[in-house]
Amino acid sequence: MYLLVLLLVVVAAGAVLSVQAAINGRLGQAVGVLRSSLLTFVVGAITTALLILFFEPAHAVSLLEVPKWQLSGALFGVVYMLVMVGAVPRVGTAVATVAVILGQLGMGMLIDHFGWLGNPSIELSSHRILAMVCLGLALVLMYRSSRRQVA
Repeated sequence: MYLLVLLLVVVAAGAVLSVQAAINGRLGQAVGVLRSSLLTFVVGAITTALLILFFEPAHAVSLLEVPKWQLSGALFGVVYMLVMVGAVPRVGTAVATVAVILGQLGMGMLIDHFGWLGNPSIELSSHRILAMVCLGLALVLMYRSSRRQVA
């Protein structure tokens, strides 16, 4: 039951990312991609700092003590934000979101299969490959549909 609730929360987080992409895409058109991204990260940093201050339990290791490669994950959020703010106004929220999910699924399957980055190894199966093909097909169909409506 716990895993089902956790999965539903993750799905809800994905829905929130689509809302964020749509809002930031419009904001990026108005004030620029970099300013829109800066606002997101400043608000996120302040919110996270408050959450750490009031709710984060103490940990045995600090950010300065972890392996430095683990800190690189923060840069990937910047790449995602910049790409989405620039892409959403051009291709639409749904197409941009499915494209991101396709990239996430592909990389996630590689990370799982090879156990990269210290994660447990989960074998690449025919079901996982079929899911990737289906999502790729969904992206093509959604993109073609949105291009027809624009024309």
